[in-house]
Amino acid sequence: MNINSAIRLLVPCLVLTAVGCAKAPPPAQTAPPSPSGIVKLDPGLDTLVASDAKVEKLAGGFKFIEGPLARPDGSVMFSDLVGNVLYRWTPDGKVSEVMNPGGYDGKDLPPGGYIGPNGMAVGPDGDVVLCQHGNRRIVKIGIDGKVTTLVDRYAGKRINSPNDLVFAPDGSFFFTDPPFGLPKANDDPSKEQPVNGIYRVSKGKVALAAKDLTLPNGIAFSPDYKLLYVSSSEQGKRLWMRYEVAADGTLSNGKVFADATSSPEAGVPDGLKTDSAGNVYATGPGGIWVFAPDGRQLGTIKVPEGPSNLAWSSDGKTLYITAETSLYKLNVKLAGQTPAFK
Repeated sequence: MNINSAIRLLVPCLVLTAVGCAKAPPPAQTAPPSPSGIVKLDPGLDTLVASDAKVEKLAGGFKFIEGPLARPDGSVMFSDLVGNVLYRWTPDGKVSEVMNPGGYDGKDLPPGGYIGPNGMAVGPDGDVVLCQHGNRRIVKIGIDGKVTTLVDRYAGKRINSPNDLVFAPDGSFFFTDPPFGLPKANDDPSKEQPVNGIYRVSKGKVALAAKDLTLPNGIAFSPDYKLLYVSSSEQGKRLWMRYEVAADGTLSNGKVFADATSSPEAGVPDGLKTDSAGNVYATGPGGIWVFAPDGRQLGTIKVPEGPSNLAWSSDGKTLYITAETSLYKLNVKLAGQTPAFK
């Protein structure tokens, strides 16, 4: 969830602390459009995206959307984090509801907050695995529509509001757990976890993999699954981390991959994806930052609204983008990374 983009939509009632949202925001309003296009900072960008590539709007009118997931039939599922609905867009331009409510089934949380569904991925059995903020859990959605809880606790305590996840080929997955879905974030009395962690789930067991980020958000593997990238959405720590992944799934040697703290643009690092050559596409201040594997910024993809997350099409040649109130796409030259499961 791109907190700064959401703040531009949700002020004046949102109050911020140094570590996150202090109150649930009111319903989102559409932000004025900004210029879109490709800003090249390095010649290496030419091999990834054409200089005249266009960001195309596919659907709009939502409250605050997140977590896109492209499906083999050409459709795209995405979450309305504020509207609390899981949607599907199809290539004929139609949008339908998949789950409503999509991320919170209760009645106690105030409407207008980040209570809905968020990031999702496909698991080894082909079912969609979804992060739910308000319900504070990760669920599996079967082909028959049955919803099964996979994770809702760690060390006997409720997790915060799982945000994004990514699968490894062995069927394990990592997820980030910031407090964005709690009405008062870190200060919420219902918060049970002492940290906002990065977790690994393997064979039903949950382990705390890293706890060095105050607000972990987007998450993605390198194509060889030996590196894990995680975005930091903290205002004074707007950066992307890179961890080494051992054969047993443990993380080590966490280092700053890229830092956007000094950027004059509004927005924070959020969702990210890698392509088939290990380049990183990361939503951040002012658009989608494109990095070479060594952390060198190749350019920025400007989107009419603040981007929150990304997904590759099945063939990897189309990048789908969720941005505030709308779903967009961009055609690329070098294919995106094939996920562990489709």
